[in-house]
Amino acid sequence: MRKLTSRGGGGDDGGVTSTSVQDQRPRRAILGKLPRMNRPDGSPIRVLLVDDERALTNLVRMALKYEGWEIEVAHDAAEAVEKFHATGPDVIVLDIMLPDMDGLGVLAQLRQTGTYCPTLFLTARDSVDDRVTGLTAGGDDYMTKPFSLEELVARLRGLLRRSAHLTPADDESLVVGDLALNAASREVTRGGEMVALTSTEFELLRMLMRNQRKVLARNEILQQVWNYDFGGRSSIVDLYVSYLRKKIDAGRDPMIHTVRGVGYILRPAE
Repeated sequence: MRKLTSRGGGGDDGGVTSTSVQDQRPRRAILGKLPRMNRPDGSPIRVLLVDDERALTNLVRMALKYEGWEIEVAHDAAEAVEKFHATGPDVIVLDIMLPDMDGLGVLAQLRQTGTYCPTLFLTARDSVDDRVTGLTAGGDDYMTKPFSLEELVARLRGLLRRSAHLTPADDESLVVGDLALNAASREVTRGGEMVALTSTEFELLRMLMRNQRKVLARNEILQQVWNYDFGGRSSIVDLYVSYLRKKIDAGRDPMIHTVRGVGYILRPAE
């Protein structure tokens, strides 16, 4: 599968090499088989795409428009903040390396407003530490450059499915030991203390709590939480479980346990 790849730089061509528009047609045909996603009122999904590489944003915008979504593009942090407030996007695609401020700082600014929006980080950095930094800063997912348009769309569709803003609230309430989850309010508490989770972390915890005392394989978690197999790269599960542990188990008796060679299990603290 051909991928978009960045060589750095900026300017109108952004130093990006990529397939041509014509070369995207086979990939489009695959994506076109999926049902269209819309907002609850039937209007198009709104996406804010933030990246200073203009050739890359042009191709990504083309792929997302094929989904029937409305795309706003920003090429620096200041423009990103302005367009966020002006358009109220349903999901954000945010490059970490921007000319005036890094994407982590941009997301921190947006979250200070009290408005939550699912965010996928794009980054040329692919070390585990860089991924951890991005996700612990409040991102819901990440992709490293180079990346395929098909996978990007699949990831965004998964984020939208998990977003409380686009799915009807349900009245499910789960309690395991001193851990409680309320689906309607999207609130989680442990020992009576509130625990702030991203939409992906929330769905991961909900799956673990629904299956308390049952060992869940990584591939099973991928299919249920992400609805996408990530090409067999189940390390994404390990990464998110580590974030969840820091929020749920930090300073307390652990509830989330690793079953070596299989996956994870959640049970009441002993």
